[in-house]
Amino acid sequence: MPRNIEKLIMGAALVAASSVILPIAKSTLRPLLASGLTAGEGLMNRARSYVQIAKEEVEDIVAEAQFERMKKQLDKEIALMETDNTVGAGS
Repeated sequence: MPRNIEKLIMGAALVAASSVILPIAKSTLRPLLASGLTAGEGLMNRARSYVQIAKEEVEDIVAEAQFERMKKQLDKEIALMETDNTVGAGS
């Protein structure tokens, strides 16, 4: 029986303490949570920015490679046209 009374007193003390501790914890944790969310949002925005920059860099590299390939192809075609004109003029 004394064990049950001890448990009853502990339970009542926890209920009383929680009615005091919960509002304090709530008022303390809410700003921390808000600042954590704000910081997380800032990190996400920064990460999106870095991904966008990397994407643009890759697009630039691809565009330059395509331009170089097209330029080489045009140079070959011009060289073929010049040799055709030279052969045609020499006959």
